[in-house]
Amino acid sequence: MYRYKQADQRLVEDRVAQFRDQMTRFLDGRLGEDEFRPLRLQNGLYVQRHAPMLRVAIPYGTLAAYQLRKLADIARRFDRGYGHFTTRSNIQFNWVRLEEAPDILAELATVQMHAIQTSGNCIRNITTDPFAGVAADELFDPRPYCEIVRQWSTLAPEFLFLPRKFKIAFAGGAEDRAAVRFHDIGALARVADDGRIGFEIFVSGGLGRTPMVGRSMRDFLPREELLNYFEAILRVYNRHGRRDNKYKARIKILVKDLTLEGFTREVEDEWAWTRGGPGCISDATFREMEAFFARHDYAPAAADDPGYRAALAGSRAFARWVERNVLAHREPGYAVVTLSLKKTGVPPGDATAEQMDGVAELAERFSAGEIRVSHEQNLVLPHVARRDLPALWEGARALGMATPNIGLLTDLVCCPGGDFCSLANARSIPVAAAIQQRFDDLDYLFDLGPLELNMSGCVNACGHHHIGHIGILGVDKNNEEWYQVTLGGREGSQAALGRVIGPSFAAGQIPDVIAHLLEVYVGVRHQGEPFIDALERVGLDAFKARVYGGAA
Repeated sequence: MYRYKQADQRLVEDRVAQFRDQMTRFLDGRLGEDEFRPLRLQNGLYVQRHAPMLRVAIPYGTLAAYQLRKLADIARRFDRGYGHFTTRSNIQFNWVRLEEAPDILAELATVQMHAIQTSGNCIRNITTDPFAGVAADELFDPRPYCEIVRQWSTLAPEFLFLPRKFKIAFAGGAEDRAAVRFHDIGALARVADDGRIGFEIFVSGGLGRTPMVGRSMRDFLPREELLNYFEAILRVYNRHGRRDNKYKARIKILVKDLTLEGFTREVEDEWAWTRGGPGCISDATFREMEAFFARHDYAPAAADDPGYRAALAGSRAFARWVERNVLAHREPGYAVVTLSLKKTGVPPGDATAEQMDGVAELAERFSAGEIRVSHEQNLVLPHVARRDLPALWEGARALGMATPNIGLLTDLVCCPGGDFCSLANARSIPVAAAIQQRFDDLDYLFDLGPLELNMSGCVNACGHHHIGHIGILGVDKNNEEWYQVTLGGREGSQAALGRVIGPSFAAGQIPDVIAHLLEVYVGVRHQGEPFIDALERVGLDAFKARVYGGAA
């Protein structure tokens, strides 16, 4: 994990002092709302439906136990005792007081955290695979590259006032678990035939009002040219991106207008000015960054621990949890554990202060003090010895975080929606609760197998509904809340956008609609065939016919 240097700490502390002064001048009337708005946004402070919301950055989703404890402390002292983990691996506090925001930022600075660039038309939090550095299929660890890009992009004057917000993701494995094809820039690990390390670069992905799957613009970019090439992309975007219409200001619209080939030519011409120059990342820099993310000094652990095997044989509940929530580790005798934030009756992604403190303790006992936040809104412990899995499971159960539903229907991704967000057309949380309650049957969930359900309260798509196997979008119809259903979205190497199946539904109909979809799936699936594969094989018509026939 990266540790702040003196310059890093000074920058964050100076930023807190600067924002405290700005807040004081706003509260006493010396700064108007229009002047203050961009200042608060670039410090992660929103004005929501009921109260200000503060979004805190968690770079590439990595937390130390002491940092998670600080977030728990902030939840208790400045909020209502909980926080909401987001699809960009950040955390949001939904009930802060405006005048206390500088105090919260000061507290965050004591543990090397901040809210810089969690909003505004700038480069947002850099994200990656939550299993980075430990996944068995990884080509190389993407986190050092995330940190290099984070340092380069933080408060970079040239890119603080882009046409629109800008998102970058890295993935280091053979499987893309960071949704790189749905980012403004996505970088997927590649190793050339001669052993050189680099990335395939995707551009123009994104969700929101105009969803698009990113397209590959360079098959292989040598790692030393990463910043030069990113700068070239951003300079072309900054120069040609639209500023007259925020709905057409994202880079995906520019790429569409110029065509991928035309945009790539512009970028290559810009890159020619810096390629091979002083902006290249040196081997010394790579070594320095890689040292922060060096593999842990794992104590020897048997790959086949007798206690672990006995627990598997003796407890069906434990065995189910292992099946869904435990991933193979690259180190023999170790495992990666996902703690579910999707217990039925709890808003997806929410964690109480007590749970955060509890996870911090579990991380110190079992995971070298490290926690990851996934873009599916769960928490991950990446360094767990298999012999410790039974004890960890008991600890997670006590916290209400051992639901064995990772990758299943009730592990749904969901934004806060109209209960909090002033942009939302409809509420998300009550519909999510109704779905979880309707399908709160583990036998049925395990029989269905992998199924991703994503829900957003508006077209901004914070719940990534476009890429859910089943997607739900809140829409406004004559000042009433309705919900549009899409099918067929997916991330990874077969990335696709969901397709709208027809007219929208009232909130109370949604659980029945999902039940009808699942009935069709169970009736047409082949042995072991996941929902998304059956859907692609059969097509939408059978599902649409059942939904609209059954819901009429």
